[in-house]
Amino acid sequence: MESEAQVKHPPYMFIWGVLFVFTVGEVFFAFMDIPKVFIVVGLLIMAVWKALLVALYYMHLKFEPKRMWVLAAVPLPLIAILFLFVLNENF
Repeated sequence: MESEAQVKHPPYMFIWGVLFVFTVGEVFFAFMDIPKVFIVVGLLIMAVWKALLVALYYMHLKFEPKRMWVLAAVPLPLIAILFLFVLNENF
């Protein structure tokens, strides 16, 4: 029982609030009157931050051993390739 009292739970509601603010920001950012390249890059950056927050806190990756980080990092080069194709397709 003593170890249960020492476990600090992640700030789920705070993270949820941050994700909500990012989502609202993405909606407003998508309708701004700026060049399309800035909109796409900005939305991709916000999406990466949201994915990182979800992976770290809701998927508990922040509290896992380093070998789990390696498994989570394997698809990152594929995501970078996908982003490059998305950027090249629109411009």
